[in-house]
Formats: sequence, C-alpha cells, structure tokens
Amino acid sequence: MLMLMLCMLGAASVRGEDPYVYYTWDVSYGTIAPLGVPQQGILINGQFPGPEINCTSNNNIVVNVFNNLDEPLLMTWHGIQQRKNSWQEGTPGTTCPIAPGTNYTYHFQVKDQIGSFFYYPSIGLHRAAGGFGGLRIFSRLLIPVPYPDPEAEYWVLMGDWYSKSHTILRKFLDSGRSIGRPNGVIINGKTAKGDGSDEPSYTMIPGKTYKYRICNVGLKDALNIRIQGHPMKLVELEGSHVVQNVYDSLDVHVGQCFTVLVTADQQPKDYYMVASTRFTRYTLTGKAIIRYTNGVGPASPELPPAPQGWAWSLNQFRSFRWNLTASAARPNPQGSYHYGQINITRTIKLTNSVNRLQGLRYALNGVSHVDTETPLKLAEYYGVADQVFKYNIISDEPPVDLKAIVNAPNVINATYRDYIEIIFENHGKTVQSYNLDGYSFFAVAIEPGRWTPEKRKNYNLLDAVSRHTIQVFPKSWAAIMLTFDNAGMWNLRSEHAENRYLGQQLYISVLSPERSLRDEYSLPDTQLLCGIVKDLPKPEPYHM
Repeated sequence: MLMLMLCMLGAASVRGEDPYVYYTWDVSYGTIAPLGVPQQGILINGQFPGPEINCTSNNNIVVNVFNNLDEPLLMTWHGIQQRKNSWQEGTPGTTCPIAPGTNYTYHFQVKDQIGSFFYYPSIGLHRAAGGFGGLRIFSRLLIPVPYPDPEAEYWVLMGDWYSKSHTILRKFLDSGRSIGRPNGVIINGKTAKGDGSDEPSYTMIPGKTYKYRICNVGLKDALNIRIQGHPMKLVELEGSHVVQNVYDSLDVHVGQCFTVLVTADQQPKDYYMVASTRFTRYTLTGKAIIRYTNGVGPASPELPPAPQGWAWSLNQFRSFRWNLTASAARPNPQGSYHYGQINITRTIKLTNSVNRLQGLRYALNGVSHVDTETPLKLAEYYGVADQVFKYNIISDEPPVDLKAIVNAPNVINATYRDYIEIIFENHGKTVQSYNLDGYSFFAVAIEPGRWTPEKRKNYNLLDAVSRHTIQVFPKSWAAIMLTFDNAGMWNLRSEHAENRYLGQQLYISVLSPERSLRDEYSLPDTQLLCGIVKDLPKPEPYHM
C-alpha cells in the first residue's frame, strides 16, 4: 500500500507537456482561377486556400514549411499571441526568410486562446497570390462554451482579389504606383457565377445550426457579409466570446475574424452568401451557394443590399461587447475584468500619412518603416542593434508637419508590463485597419473627429472586446488599451497590404529586464540567421 501511494504521488508530481499538433507544408506555385481567369497562385500542399490548422487551446503547433517558390518566404500566424516567443512570429523584423529550396520548422503554442484566426505569407506581397488558410482553436473539453455544439463548422475566407500576379503588383509599388482597385471578391478562393452551374460551397440540414468562421483575408477593402434570409448570431470575435447579438449583415475589416451561428430555418432551397466591398467608390461582390440538403430550387437572383455609409459600421462596432460570463481561455491580461481601473502609464498617438511627391510611401508619425537585412530582433539579441536601427525615432505624439516623411526602420521601446493607451488618428479619406502581433488589446472607443484627453470619458471601460485588430474610419480616431506583458519584438502594422508594404508599420520592442526564461524564450537552436549576425558567436541564453 505504501509503495502504491508513493507511485501515485510521484505520478501526480510529473507535469506533462501540452499536446503537440504536427503539419508539413509544401509551398509552391500553381495555376488558379479565382475570378475565372487562370493566373499563378501560391498553393500549400496543392491547395488554395491552404489547409486548416485545427487545434485546441494550449496545444503546441509544429509546422515544417518547405519553400518551393523562387523567392524567400515567411509565414505569419495572424492573431496568435506567441507568448514569450516572437522568434516564431514570421515577420521580417523578427525572422530571417526561408530561402528557396529550403525548409524551416515553426514551433509555437496557442497559449490561453480560443477562436477563429488565419495564417498567410508575410513578405513580397505574397498574400496577393494566396498562401493563406484558417487556424481554429477549440476550447478545452473541461471549459464550457456559451452555446450548444453546432451541427458542423465552415470557413468563410473572403477578400478582395487582383487578377494581376503578386510580382506585377509589387513592381507597381516599387515604381511609386498604387496597386489600384481589385478585380473582384472571392470566398474560399472563388466566387459563384450565378448561372446555375455552381456547386454549393456549404450544405445545411433543415432545423440544424451551423458555425461559420468568417475572416477578411484580402488586401485593402472592408467587406460586408450577409446571407439571403438568414440572420447571423455573433458568438466570437478575434479570440473572445461576445454578447450574442443577431445581425442581418456584418462589416468585416481587413484582418478581422468573426464567428457566427446560422440556423437552417428557411424554405429548403439554395441561398446566396454575399460579400461586397464597403467604403469605396466601386462595388465588387463575391457570392457562395448555401444549399439545404433536401433543397429544391435555385437561389434568388435578388441579393440583399449592403448598408450605406460608415456611421452604420461605427454603430455595429459599439454593439460588440465582451461576454464576461463565459468560461474560456482569457486573452491577456489574464482574467482581467477590471481593465478600466488600471492606471495608464503611457499614451502613444499614431497618425497615418502618405507622401506621393518622391515615390509613394505611407508612414506613422512621419516615419515610413524600412525592413532591414538583419531582423531587428536578432540584432537586439546579439547586441548589435546600434548597427542596424535606432530606437524611438518617432515621439509619442505625431509631428505638426505630417507631409515630411523619413524612410527608416521604425522601432519604439516599451517598458515591460507597462499599461499603455494607443490612439490611432486617421486624417485621411479611407478606412484604416491595424493589427498588433503578440497581444490582445481592449478596443475601448472609435469616434469621429480628433482625439483629446477629454475623450476618455466616452471609453467603454467595462466590457470592450479583447481583440487584436481595429479599424479607424476617415477623419476619426480609435483607442486601445493593453499591458505590454509579452516580451519580444512585435509588429504593429496596417492590414492594408499596399500601406504596409510601403511603410505604414512599426515594431515595438518589449525587453525583459532580467533576460529571464520566465519572461522570454532564448534564441532557438534551429533559428535561421542572416545579415550581420550570421557569423557572430551565439550570445549566452536567457536564464531562469
């Protein structure tokens, strides 16, 4: 009996690792025809869109990527927080690209996260050619989900699309030209023709409820999505369970992901899912067929209209509320229901601008970011940052003259665990969309006009959604709040591909003062090296 008890105690003291999920990807070119015209696309394992990453909260994800393109490649994991691990973020400020004909294995953990996300290639305007796919994270079985299990789940990876190749679009930008307007809108890599020849993209059994994971994976345009005759119940938004409001349509800005429930309670036939551009002088529409399993009859050619104006979209944003009663993995700050009571230690106001006089460039606070041959994080880790970039060449306030733009690596320092307020102020005429790697933040306000400290009285300090992407309407501002408790080098970027490629981004360096493994992982042994650190001796690893 004593031996049995000792064995039981010994087993209880062993702490096993969280489960691993493995993927092997062959990234290659192939012929695709999203708008009916053959063009070169980027495939993963021969698929467009790419294969789904299917995992559970706290799983370790291992993705071995073979680059069979003719140019360098990086993959990034949009919305995944990469706790203590910006090495795996897959942006040019943190990671050396995978050379053609070689491979690299990404290893990251989806720590304390649930919800709908996606991945995509992050350099060379590759996203314009495909290479994207869905990444879903289920709650662990012991944690209840605040709605019944659906009959099935479906991805809706929608976005604007260009019939020109990514190399041609890139040449436009390199020569000072805009990529212009897209040629269409696609849903899961295609759009229904509406001539009776379309196969259904989705099927539903009458009376059953289905989960649709909706992401805008496009390059520049916000999209409105709706389904003929079927309202959508919003249940999750960028990793957070939300108050379950019902919508006839949803505006999904570039980089955003929503999860909705749809019940098959209409006449059994075909129905159109419709995604169309918003806030543009042009209207482009993509369609997909939803078919009832016992359906008889085609979808009506009369498509439900999209709402008009951005005031409607602003009111939709204000209707989003964090579900504080739901049990779930909590985005950081862990389990915080009282974020509005934390004292702000720093306010950073970022204003976007554009310069068309000396070639097309976009900027934040007058600096247009330029990627460096040596990734910023590697330069910092090896102690040679001063040979690659300068910190804080922008201030926490935008300059008076936003027309003067400097091209340089744009890196700001943030103090570890400081509670920060970031204001995005948009003086332009187009909607902006921003994403911050490594974090979820509280989206506390979007309002027209200019921001002043008095505007804080209008913040939602109770149940703003914890998310990672936020839009900023024309002549408006948006405010987010977060704790910089995730050490690393993190990219804050415009989700509009043209703007990001031409400099509307920056990096935030969050250093652990103790160089401790409790705060940040050391450089992985398998990490690719490039630039000036390639032949330098490896620094001492972080300690416990």
